[in-house]
Amino acid sequence: MEKRLQIGIITTTHGLKGEVKVYPTTDDANRFRKLKEVILDCGKEQRTLEIENVKFFKQLVILKFKGLNDIGDVEKFHHCGLYVDRKDAVRLRKDEYFIADLIGMKVMGEDGSDLGVLKDVITTGANDVYDVTLADGRSLLIPAIRECILEVDVEEARMRVHLLDGLMDVAEREKDK
Repeated sequence: MEKRLQIGIITTTHGLKGEVKVYPTTDDANRFRKLKEVILDCGKEQRTLEIENVKFFKQLVILKFKGLNDIGDVEKFHHCGLYVDRKDAVRLRKDEYFIADLIGMKVMGEDGSDLGVLKDVITTGANDVYDVTLADGRSLLIPAIRECILEVDVEEARMRVHLLDGLMDVAEREKDK
């Protein structure tokens, strides 16, 4: 299980006074209002930054970090990730999971047979869709709805699913292309 969870990616600077534009990778961008600090990860460099101010512009969050008061202080953060420790993450409701906990999870059929590994979570307007890589390399898309997702065990990194009629047929057609 990941110790840190990504909540955003810095896209660019904003103005000349050390603000940055952040693309939120969290379901609720308003969570930035409650944060006191974030962990900046630029690959080689990781550091904790205290949040001084939060604003919103379209689908982006504009952050001002304490002590970084000039564009030159923040322009090197372009494309860096912003993280929080798991202990500071938002509380999940029943049957909600962090995407980071789902990726790589073993996916099994309702009879316990191995189907594959969850490779990606696709966010759509209605519900998420789980992209599962089958043993033969094909991709199987499973809607993240109660009828399909029977059990999720984050600790054991496994998921048991019910495949609606026709889901495997779509994967078969992809194989034949």
